[in-house]
Amino acid sequence: MKVLVIGGGAREHALCRSLSLDPDVTALHCAPGNAGIAEVAELHPVDQLDGEAVARLAAALHSDLVVVGPEAPLVAGVADAVRAAGIPCFGPSGEAATLEGSKAFAKDVMAAANVPTARSYVCTTPAEIDEALDAFGAPYVVKDDGLAAGKGVVVTDDVEAARAHALACDRVVIEEFLDGPEVSLFAITDGVTVLPLQPAQDFKRALDGDEGPNTGGMGAYSPLPWADPKLVDEVMASVLQPTVDELRRRGTPFSGLLYAGLAITSRGVRVIEFNARFGDPETQVVLARLKTPLAGVLLHAANGTLDAQPPLAWRDDAAVTVVVASHNYPGTPRTGDPIEGLDEVADLDAPHAYVLHAGTRRDGDAVVSAGGRVLSVTATGADLAQARERAYTAVGRIRLDGGQHRTDIARGAAQAQA
Repeated sequence: MKVLVIGGGAREHALCRSLSLDPDVTALHCAPGNAGIAEVAELHPVDQLDGEAVARLAAALHSDLVVVGPEAPLVAGVADAVRAAGIPCFGPSGEAATLEGSKAFAKDVMAAANVPTARSYVCTTPAEIDEALDAFGAPYVVKDDGLAAGKGVVVTDDVEAARAHALACDRVVIEEFLDGPEVSLFAITDGVTVLPLQPAQDFKRALDGDEGPNTGGMGAYSPLPWADPKLVDEVMASVLQPTVDELRRRGTPFSGLLYAGLAITSRGVRVIEFNARFGDPETQVVLARLKTPLAGVLLHAANGTLDAQPPLAWRDDAAVTVVVASHNYPGTPRTGDPIEGLDEVADLDAPHAYVLHAGTRRDGDAVVSAGGRVLSVTATGADLAQARERAYTAVGRIRLDGGQHRTDIARGAAQAQA
């Protein structure tokens, strides 16, 4: 199987790493990729928002499967263009990807499918914003209706900060605050059959102790030793299958990766948000634990034959990933700083720990930072404590001027597991 992955972040590096280990994959390509992905896949320049350009590249490479990683190309309809060219594609149509592209659309789908979620108001005027903020009170949860690369949500006790964020958005969803721990659960679907993966937890805040601004995610771990063993079955029955069924009923079947961001509240499971693609950084730890070869599963989803896929096999190992971010992230990040220590991790920590590149590029012989989240240092172990120790040992070998990372990823869960 010849596979083309679209994107250039750590999620795509994780996908490419898994695909490169799949014996059925005979050729692996990525566009545009990054410095780390270049070690496992052949890179190609492409405008990843240009569906026709992506389809032409896929045809020229004789691709048997295209995997679209990021949300922006999906919402832009890139998967539609690839499928129109007769090439199997893993990723929802542009219309179905509106589930992530519009928080208001997602709320409408959930209401129709009777999926449990936070009570909310969709606001477009200052008066509506003030009314919604007053109705719910603090803590205030304010979400940009459109795509915002994981940074469109503000959760604050400061009503002025909440109002300022809301006024900066054309259309905003204001909702009740959901108490309890958060869980990310991915499911692969062909629009009918739904195949859940293992749950993970990510860390959105920039600083230790869940302080600081929201980010795209500063680390993640899996499994969740504190979670109810029946959680996946419950979410399948109350969230994932009803959502897929409702989208199919509307004539916009969802085929690809459905990501449910969940809160385990005192009143039960509630959906915080849906995404239409693998989440970053949770993908890094979920795929580290997946034993079943990945390409065949994705191809079944793309071809509408997921009911023929045998049950997924999982490693007993735990996995932890720690994001190394650039100076000033999640503000305007500084880029172009040399990254050192990558060879040391490869020499000293493999195979239990490895580095997945997010925002990197080659500058001559050097690898330099090229984005806010620069690396995802990922490790596996017999339990979370061992995976965590291995991840942070590898992080300690990385040298990036101004680089920052959280020191408490999976700490609480590891202590609970001990």
